[in-house]
Amino acid sequence: MRGITDLINETGDHYALFCGADNLAMEAMLMGAQGWVAGLVCAFPRETVAIYKLIRAGRVEEARAIYRWFAPLLALDVSHKLVQNIKLAEAIVGLGTEPVRPPRLPLAGEERRQVKALIRRGIGRAPRCRRCDAWPSNRYANEKCLPRNGIFH
Repeated sequence: MRGITDLINETGDHYALFCGADNLAMEAMLMGAQGWVAGLVCAFPRETVAIYKLIRAGRVEEARAIYRWFAPLLALDVSHKLVQNIKLAEAIVGLGTEPVRPPRLPLAGEERRQVKALIRRGIGRAPRCRRCDAWPSNRYANEKCLPRNGIFH
C-alpha cells in the first residue's frame, strides 16, 4: 500500500489511482485509490459495489465486515488461473458460464474441486439480508434486499 501513498505524494491529484488486485482493494482505497479494477465483481456484483460505496461513504467498519468474508474469494483473482477461477465462480452463482477460450485450459481434477469448494464455502458464509435472509448476489434475491444506494441494510 506504500505504492499508493508514494504515487499520491509524487503526483498529487493529477491521476485517479485504481487497484488492480481484488485482495488489496480495500486497503488501496483506504490509502487513497479511487477504486479498483475488480475481477470477482462478475460473480459477486452487489458485495463488490457495497464495499466500494461503504468505503467512499466513510463506513469502514461495515465495509470491513463484508471484505473479511469476501477475502478468501478475492484471492482467486490473484492467481495465474484467475480467469478460470472467476468463470467457475460466475457459473456457480448463476451469473455466467465456466468455459474459457483457448489458449487457456479449464480447471480440472483436484484443482477444480478445491476452487469449487472455496467458492461454495464462501457462499455458505455470505452476508445475508436482515429482512428476507437472502444472499444479496443470489440472482433470485429480492431486489429490495439492498437500499437504492447499493449498501447492505
